[in-house]
Amino acid sequence: MGQDNLRSPRGPRCIALVGPFQSGKTTLLEAILARTGAIPKAGTIEACNTIGDSSPQARHHRMSVGLTAATTTFMGDSYTFIDCPGSVEFAHDMRAALPAVDAAVIVCEADERKLPQLQLIMRELEDLGIPRFLFLNKIDKANKRIRETLATLQPASRTPLVLRQIPIWKGDLIAGFVDLALERAFVYREHMPSEVIELEAGDLDREKEARLTMLEKLADHDDRLLEQLLEDIPPPRDEVFDDLASELREGQICPVLLGCATRENGVLRLLKALRHEAPDVAATAERLGVSNETTALAYVMKTTHLQHGGKLSLTRILRGHIADGDTVQSSGGGAGRISGIAAPNVGSDTKRASAAAGDTVSLGKLDAVKTADTLTTGKTAPEALVDVVPTAPVLATALAATDRKDDVKLGQALTRLVEEDPSLSVVHNQLTHQMVLWGQGEMHLRVAVERLQDRFGVSVKQHAPPVGYQETIRKTITQRGRHKKQSGGHGQFGDVVLAIKPLPRGSGFVFIEKIVGGAVPKNYIGAVEEGAGDGLARGPLGFPVIDVEVTLTDGSYHSVDSSDQAFRTAARIGVTEALPQCAPVLLEPIHVVEIVCPTDATAKINSILSGRRGQILGFDTREGWTGWDLVRAMMPEAEIGDLIVEVRSATAGAGGFTRQFDHMSEVTGRAADQIIAAHRAAA
Repeated sequence: MGQDNLRSPRGPRCIALVGPFQSGKTTLLEAILARTGAIPKAGTIEACNTIGDSSPQARHHRMSVGLTAATTTFMGDSYTFIDCPGSVEFAHDMRAALPAVDAAVIVCEADERKLPQLQLIMRELEDLGIPRFLFLNKIDKANKRIRETLATLQPASRTPLVLRQIPIWKGDLIAGFVDLALERAFVYREHMPSEVIELEAGDLDREKEARLTMLEKLADHDDRLLEQLLEDIPPPRDEVFDDLASELREGQICPVLLGCATRENGVLRLLKALRHEAPDVAATAERLGVSNETTALAYVMKTTHLQHGGKLSLTRILRGHIADGDTVQSSGGGAGRISGIAAPNVGSDTKRASAAAGDTVSLGKLDAVKTADTLTTGKTAPEALVDVVPTAPVLATALAATDRKDDVKLGQALTRLVEEDPSLSVVHNQLTHQMVLWGQGEMHLRVAVERLQDRFGVSVKQHAPPVGYQETIRKTITQRGRHKKQSGGHGQFGDVVLAIKPLPRGSGFVFIEKIVGGAVPKNYIGAVEEGAGDGLARGPLGFPVIDVEVTLTDGSYHSVDSSDQAFRTAARIGVTEALPQCAPVLLEPIHVVEIVCPTDATAKINSILSGRRGQILGFDTREGWTGWDLVRAMMPEAEIGDLIVEVRSATAGAGGFTRQFDHMSEVTGRAADQIIAAHRAAA
């Protein structure tokens, strides 16, 4: 695979930093910025002075709760690093940004407990075809040999993990590393570049063995290299580097580098690997199917509403040239005029007049543009390059403004929050008139509520969202409903006879009219149906009544005093008075729940389901996921409320579930009494 087959990367590059929760991504970003001279000294999470995690919520919780972009230069090349949250609850930011990056650095540590989280992230990158390096962080705390660590991590990746470096040990401590491609040894120096040293005999033997293993994996995709190895011919160093770059870009290998971000060890070697081997925007555009035209094309990685300053769209330019003041069309159907272009530099954005292919910039005031939209300077809206679908939400909280005068402000703030983070959603419960915020977990909702206060100045009250209890009847009855009111002038008169009977589950509300001889004029029949519906809105147990047939059999009217409203009221009275006599029964919603979890957590999941009145339907291996199971169960909605908290606890943060309403089931006896009493107390 000679040098002629590899084009050197050109232009600014965009690199995602991803990895499991608390693996050191933000610390690595600090180390990169310090090592490249973008900041004088790396900040720390503990001191709350990092470039990433700069929001009040991130600093308060000591974790990334949103995406951070920072641009720096290394050896004359421009790089924008996208620091992505590691928690699965904030994963949508990562998913939305990833399609337009040139490569990803997966930051992880030798911790078997984080393997399921690592696998989730690896799968995202593999499915998108994004070239990826693995940076084995916290190597100073390693307590096992590197080959054992690699064997532990390999199940998380569907492509071979290929060691680019091996550690140099001094007793039980790692003092440096050997670069297997360069065939050169280095010792670490804290917050300084590593120093080249001569390899001693034992380390030299280990280097030769490890280098041969690396070359053999590269030879799986290079026949020429395979021949050289079989004939004991040392391959030229340039060809080895070409193979590493080519096979990385083709997704055939995932190179593994070592380091310690807190000490800035291994950072320079990582940057050099990115410089020589990571692809550029041309390869990224090709991966996304961007055609070769002259009009600019760009992808929106993230949208943010600033407290003062309007909306910003973090955007990767994939083709052409965009200038301040240009009008862009969006794949979402909107259009807008760019008002300000800024490069996301360290601590503050740097204004600029334009941006070209490869640049990652924030575009101002594009109100009609959303995250994951494709933009063009052409005259017609472009096709979307990717479709980023949010994961179904798993936890909810009901919200109300602390001060009623902030109701409108709350609605506007939630709209902006959901626009920034589409993995949040807001549902207006028409029956209870409550606003319910859905999210990806406990911390996700907590941060959303904090942002409402900090950024939008809206204080809210929270409480558990209502369970969708309903009621039905078991007994048929005929009831007269009569409404008569005289208060000077025209009165009100309506009189109906209604037959009310139960229907099979799932039938809903059925209205039948069997009037003979005009006892109720035709023009009032619709009002009677509406009134019957009104009477079913809240039954004697306090919940909506379903699966009921109401038949209008008789009635009477007054030529002057009868009206639509009078007959609607009469029908409501008739139904309301009849229902307590119809043997009402409480119904609760039952859902089919499907939980995905690592196999070693399946027994815990089964126990959790049983403890929540779940009826386990069965489990199977999760298709296409080695070491994962899928468990199916029927579960009452009331028990699903905070299920995700237990699921995440049992699966080291990696498990998840989906739910689908299945049917309504009767609740009787003490359980029903408790539900009804609690509902009345809360009313």
